Amino acid sequence: MNSKDQKLKAFSNLLDIMDELREKCPWDKKQTYQTLRHLTIEETYELGDAILDNNEEEIKKELGDLLLHIIFYSKIGSENKSFDIADVCEGISEKLIYRHPHIYGDVVVTCEEEVKENWEKLKLKEGKGKKSILEGVPKSLPALVKASRIQEKVAAVGFEWENTSQFYDKIEEELQEFKTEVEKENSDKMEQEFGDLLFSLINLARHKNINVENALEKTNKKFINRFQFVEKKLSVDKNEVSDTSLKELLLLWQQSKLEFK
Repeated sequence: MNSKDQKLKAFSNLLDIMDELREKCPWDKKQTYQTLRHLTIEETYELGDAILDNNEEEIKKELGDLLLHIIFYSKIGSENKSFDIADVCEGISEKLIYRHPHIYGDVVVTCEEEVKENWEKLKLKEGKGKKSILEGVPKSLPALVKASRIQEKVAAVGFEWENTSQFYDKIEEELQEFKTEVEKENSDKMEQEFGDLLFSLINLARHKNINVENALEKTNKKFINRFQFVEKKLSVDKNEVSDTSLKELLLLWQQSKLEFK
């Protein structure tokens, strides 16, 4: 692996390239925080895909793309005389030291949960007027991820069921409430109760250290593979899914489950 000097040299070289591109490239010269934002989000999802695929070569490439964006934003900040990459690095360094008093201070912790609890308490202290730990949850997060983050934050300060059976009880309660509204055919209430049910399932997943985004994406991929297996089998006889009975489709689906666990 590279030495620290080699890492610093590579980082310095990237800074020099960014300076040159910002000065000479017509496209790079035009970019702003706003024009880069959606591209940054896209790059983050591409990194997420690479991680799900466990493809370390792609992870490396996507991290490079994200690093470029961080340097790009910092370059714009320096042009605005607001901040530069050194300020970004110093800021995160100070934050890490402050939020790890069990490493850099005299706080004693005995487990990961205590680290998380201290982290959330310290975040609230440094929040500059924030009155809730939930104010730090980004509004633009996808709902599934947002639910997980909300639950992680409140659990970190003690708002948490005491045992697993309580999670199941809550899920059963929400499921029954959802069924009741389905029977009444009340669409507004059905949506509300389904949201409550989903929130409860996500909470159980978090309690069991299951990443709901990863779990659902793996299921998505599995379903796609199985359904495409069915389509492929039907295409041999030039049949279409829409022209095939449900009974036949389910038989093929059972075959697909043997192929894609």
